[in-house]
Amino acid sequence: MQRQHSVLPNTLLWLLQRHFVANPLTYSIAPKVLVPIANGSEEIETVTIIDVLRRANIEVKVAKVAEKGEAEGNLVCEMSRGVKLVADTFLDISAELPDMIVLPGGLKGADTFAASKELLELLKRQKECKTKWLAAICASPAVVLARNGLIAPDEWATCYPRFQPELPNQEKVADTVVVCGNLITSQGPGTTMQFSLTLVEMLISREKADELAKQLIHQGY
Repeated sequence: MQRQHSVLPNTLLWLLQRHFVANPLTYSIAPKVLVPIANGSEEIETVTIIDVLRRANIEVKVAKVAEKGEAEGNLVCEMSRGVKLVADTFLDISAELPDMIVLPGGLKGADTFAASKELLELLKRQKECKTKWLAAICASPAVVLARNGLIAPDEWATCYPRFQPELPNQEKVADTVVVCGNLITSQGPGTTMQFSLTLVEMLISREKADELAKQLIHQGY
């Protein structure tokens, strides 16, 4: 499986700044990651992302994005194939920005994300903060990010093949994982392990990602 790290020229200074934030020699506090989920989110993607990040000792908070009209107080999400997951908390946009926000796919879940004004505001602030990461997989890069102007025309990205025509830049859509500036995108359930290891690499180091790939018996990272 091929992985593409794509870097635009105007992001080189940003990448240098990220090195000093993410390098374990200079950044002793565990990175913090927010994973929003909703009814209809894709379970393979969601669980793999959470599991791999936690194996890397990254602090992961799973936050439910409720549908309009949904009963309050219920942290359970029924995923796209009927698996039920319990979130840690509800989405709180007043909290400090995490080091990374990762959006799993699943069309119904992505539609719920796109309908949440609170989440969209949070994603906009995250994207504008160039020392923070924004990541999305499957339907979410197109349905949530591209449709709401969160992928610029000069930014490379990929997503689930059905939605690739919606991405503003088609140059790297065939790649399984694309890193462009502070945006990380991937295609779907079958690319989730590669995507998750890339998140570890960007937050910590390539060495840590390689270590996890070996432990997980994942070939080709």
